[in-house]
Formats: sequence, C-alpha cells, structure tokens
Amino acid sequence: MKFKKNYFVAIAAIVIMLAVFGCANDDESDTARIQLKLVDAPGDYLEVNVNIVDIQYNNSDSEEAGWVSFGTPEDYPINVNLTTLIAGNSLLLTDQLIPSGKLKQIRLVLGDGNTLKIDGEADLKPLNTPSAMQSGLKLNLNTTLDAGFTYTFILDWDVQKSIVMTGAGTYNLKPVIRVNAEVNSGSIAGNVSGEFLENAIVQVYTADDVYVTETGVNLTGDFLIQGLAAGDYKLKIVDQVAYDDYESPLITVTLGTVITITPIVMMPAI
Repeated sequence: MKFKKNYFVAIAAIVIMLAVFGCANDDESDTARIQLKLVDAPGDYLEVNVNIVDIQYNNSDSEEAGWVSFGTPEDYPINVNLTTLIAGNSLLLTDQLIPSGKLKQIRLVLGDGNTLKIDGEADLKPLNTPSAMQSGLKLNLNTTLDAGFTYTFILDWDVQKSIVMTGAGTYNLKPVIRVNAEVNSGSIAGNVSGEFLENAIVQVYTADDVYVTETGVNLTGDFLIQGLAAGDYKLKIVDQVAYDDYESPLITVTLGTVITITPIVMMPAI
C-alpha cells in the first residue's frame, strides 16, 4: 500500500509540474520583449537634467484608455543628464515582456525639477515643463510585436529643439524625440580629430540635404549616430572657428549594421 501511495503522489507531482511548465510556456508564447534605449542629439548646453516619472505603452485603439506602465513604481523616477548620452552612451529605460500583438504608442511622463546648465554660468536654471508634457509625451510606434521576439526602440532626444527660451528669459522643455526600431535602422560610427574639437557637433543630412539629427563627440573624438533608416547620408561639422567646415561623401546605411567611416581630420582654417 505504501508503494501504491508513493506512486500516486509521484504521478500527481509530475502532473502539477507539467501544468506549471505548460502555463509558463503559454505566457512566453504570448509576449514579446521590449527595450527602450535613450540617446541624445545635443544642444548648446553643459547639462540638461530631466526627471521621467513614468513610461507607459498602449496597445489599444483608445488614445486615452489602455495605458500600462513599464516596470513598477519603484523603478521611477529616472533622472538623467541628456548631454552624457553621446558617442555610443545610452540609457536603457526599460527591458520588459509585454503582450504580443499591436503596439500603438508609448509615452514618457515628465515630472518637475528639470534643469539645465549654460556655459559660463555656475548655477542650474529651472527648465519649466508645460502641463501637457507632464501628462505624457506620446510617441507613435504602430508596430506589430511577434511573440518570442525582442524589439529595441531608440529614442533620440533632440535637446537643441526641445528647449525654448521665452521672452522673460526663462526656459521651457518641449521634448522633440525621434523614435525608430533598432532592427529597422542602422548606425554610423566615427572619430573626429583636431585641436579644440571637444565640443564638435556632427550633423546628419540626407543625400538631398535634409537635416536628420546630430550628435556630439566624446573626449577622444568618438561618435555614434543610431536609429537611422536605410539610405544615403552625409555628415557635416560646422561652426568650428579654427577649422574649415567639413562635409563627408555619401554614406550608405543598411539595416541592422554599424557603418564605421574613415576618421575625420579637421583642417585648420586658412
């Protein structure tokens, strides 16, 4: 009888394990992994400090309802100095499994206490955030998420376009963010050399001379421009008083690749 009892206990345990395993597989088969990576297109500021109090997604047809937060309340706030996100540096905002299917929008909810620092001034200045931005900056994705796959979205925050100086001498934050999926984009990496180039800005234009984005270089002159759609681009470096302006030949960007260009050597102005 003891053997029989143990036999049934073992069978019951196996059934429970299979059921749990099956449920786990069912959960995974209905989810996709989402990563949001923040990078910066810099402006003429030493610091731009922003306070992100929530990041949400919406896979419903409603603009107002259906919003779900990434992570938990303990994951917020996220405080970041946008000017540090250059030359390949990025901030992983979230890495989470969410239901597969249509992902329509994400939004960043901003809090108070945003500041900026201007060259030549010791103190931080308040960066006012309009109430509309505090309710959430919506970014349209309209992407279908296949179960079991990972999707990385690059959020390229254009600092220069995001800060507006008012007539009263105050500054408002009106975020301008370009978003693209890493799997649907490519990158350009390079290096700029020359004296007095620590603040060099590398601008990206289409072959038709339409501005796309820009980035800065780090202390060794390295830069990385991410989230570019496939196509032909050219790089420009301007406003360097000691050097002639630079414009690259056309660079062909392909999806899912990093194109490393020949190092850029700035020539002294004559």
